[in-house]
Amino acid sequence: MSYLIKPEGYKPLLDLKQTELGIKQIKEFFQLNLSSELRLRRVTAPLFVLKGMGINDDLNGVERAVSFPIKDLGDAQAEVVHSLAKWKRLTLADYNIESGYGIYTDMNAIRSDEELGNLHSLYVDQWDWERVITTEDRNVNFLKEIVTRIYAAMIRTEYMVYEMYPQIKPCLPQKLHFIHAEELRQLYPNLEPKCREHAITKKYGAVFIIGIGCKLSDGKKHDGRAPDYDDYTTEGLNGLPGLNGDLLLWDNVLQRSIELSSMGIALPYTSYFCYICSRAFYFTSTSPFNKSQGIYISQE
Repeated sequence: MSYLIKPEGYKPLLDLKQTELGIKQIKEFFQLNLSSELRLRRVTAPLFVLKGMGINDDLNGVERAVSFPIKDLGDAQAEVVHSLAKWKRLTLADYNIESGYGIYTDMNAIRSDEELGNLHSLYVDQWDWERVITTEDRNVNFLKEIVTRIYAAMIRTEYMVYEMYPQIKPCLPQKLHFIHAEELRQLYPNLEPKCREHAITKKYGAVFIIGIGCKLSDGKKHDGRAPDYDDYTTEGLNGLPGLNGDLLLWDNVLQRSIELSSMGIALPYTSYFCYICSRAFYFTSTSPFNKSQGIYISQE
């Protein structure tokens, strides 16, 4: 494994049966709160898509997709989805979702290049959602409003867990701290990006870092993002670039920050080609994803 933290003297507060039941209760409770907060409709997502359709998400552009031939389609190659970023945009169009509404799904995937440890495995099981917004909503204040709503759903879920299992004490702060990746770099100039995340999250308990993927003043990126989807060039927090970010919480057991959500306002179609040219990536203009229209805010 890439890393595995084994806290000395750790003992689980729940037995195996309680843990399985707790997972079920959390998933059911949180999805209802998430869909209510953001006005989302539940949809069913694919586990795999045909290769070359331009639908599978590229993540950072280097991860390998798990693929296999389909006999009945002349051994056409199918790929297990990395994420549903592009598929969600097409689905919004298929359902003709109006502005202010969206979709969510329980997304499953296999990521063979994942760094394995306490927080990641080869198997992915996560909530994935996307919402249609207007041009006027493409700003950092709207992004912060959406993130705050999601965090409120997390706070309610934490209290539900405490009601069911009093031995698990609530620890989330009531207020979420927002900071740009450049401001974070200036705050901790001698730390690497992940160590900056640990430091700021330990201080505040819950942090949303904006501008993931944009080039910082030292010429480096805080972290990678899909070059054909995330908007980390539009002016955002305190005049700095980026309308995306990561939601981090502090884990007292592992004594480190954990990323629970990566989200942002997606690139509008009109700026797409200018954007990928500046990033020196090349994509086919005939893929269904590239032809889709609209402006979206997304999360995984």
